[in-house]
Amino acid sequence: MLQPVFKKDDKKANLIIWIVSIVVCGAVAFLTNFKPLQGLDLGFNVHLLALINAVINGTVSVLLVLAFMAVKNKKLALHKNLMLAAIVLSSLFLVSYIGHHLLSGETKFGGPHDTFYFIYLFILITHIILATIILPFILFTAYRALSGDYQKHKKLARYTWPLWLYVSITGVLVYWMISPYYVPHL
Repeated sequence: MLQPVFKKDDKKANLIIWIVSIVVCGAVAFLTNFKPLQGLDLGFNVHLLALINAVINGTVSVLLVLAFMAVKNKKLALHKNLMLAAIVLSSLFLVSYIGHHLLSGETKFGGPHDTFYFIYLFILITHIILATIILPFILFTAYRALSGDYQKHKKLARYTWPLWLYVSITGVLVYWMISPYYVPHL
């Protein structure tokens, strides 16, 4: 087993996880609807950030699958490193996501006449709902592992991992489906 980094069942850690989760959710909700910067000319296509987001999400998906395979093969140090890399990339994604929405505003999918409109809406809605609620699960799952509480980590990871994987994969799908509507010249 790996050495714990944090104290097990630390009330402060639980409080910090909840505060971070609520602040991040609130910041994303506020900043993605903050209008004064939308349309600002930065000298490049701001939708390039959406492509970066999709690449980050795709990379996180690969890291999550590799981390799953590592833990199944009892390569715990590799699993830990891959999961920490996924958390770091997800944090970078969050910054890029907020930047994209601060600068670009909202883009509408083709509309109800489009063949894939309802598929797109289903993917988008489930992606948004799960992306909104996944952060505390990720943080609690990581905390349980880093505090050496492997039984609780494993129990929570059974739910966190597939939801996180779904969010990262559907993030790529959402980009792929919406990109023709806002990326004419990448």
